[in-house]
Amino acid sequence: MKEKKPLSCSSCSTVWDKCGETNCWAEPDQGPAKPAYCPSDPHADIIVKSFAKYAGDDEDARLAKVAARVEGLCYQPIPGSDAVNARWNRVEDLLALCKLMEYKKIGIATCIGLLDETKRLSDILIAQGFEPYSACCKAGSIDKLKLDLKESDKVRPGTFEPACNPIAQAEILNTEGMDMNVIMGLCVGHDMLFNKYSQAPVTTLVVKDRVTGHNPVSVLYGQNFYYKRLQKQPMVIPDE
Repeated sequence: MKEKKPLSCSSCSTVWDKCGETNCWAEPDQGPAKPAYCPSDPHADIIVKSFAKYAGDDEDARLAKVAARVEGLCYQPIPGSDAVNARWNRVEDLLALCKLMEYKKIGIATCIGLLDETKRLSDILIAQGFEPYSACCKAGSIDKLKLDLKESDKVRPGTFEPACNPIAQAEILNTEGMDMNVIMGLCVGHDMLFNKYSQAPVTTLVVKDRVTGHNPVSVLYGQNFYYKRLQKQPMVIPDE
């Protein structure tokens, strides 16, 4: 029996490289054929039902429509050409979304290592007419050892090291009544907990990556050289 391929849109990168488009980025019945692993047929009902939710005027529908508008606004045509240029960076995308959604109170869940960046973002938000509120990951200064960790689990064993508390960050911003929240460099896992407990919609502006200057996509671009080991060698987690 032939093994069934797992559903994987990432595999269509080869279709894009060859054809310049994929089945989902083409007029219906005019693009490349759907590959066997395409999820759009076995999950057709999910796609249709999900899209129907954008037809109303509730918060989800409004956010979907505004996000689509922002996507279009962040490009500009080049006169005399069918090409387009991106004109807005992620901060400008964020500002446009907030304005179009009529958000006022913007929460920032920040890593303690990005307080300077959070201050700079707050200054921009204030200048644009918003009210920024920020909550730091180490708020409350509770020792990591209270998580039942060992001294050796600390970054600097033998020193006081407060634990991150992303649930508290979310609840603090919930209490203050944010219209939306922005993640500024929370650790992997901590960002998941923040998203889980935030009552306001969440977007990520900065992704924590201590090695690449918070630019993790550079690892994907460097797979053929510096980070080729990630495709060749199992990642080893040191024993306790």
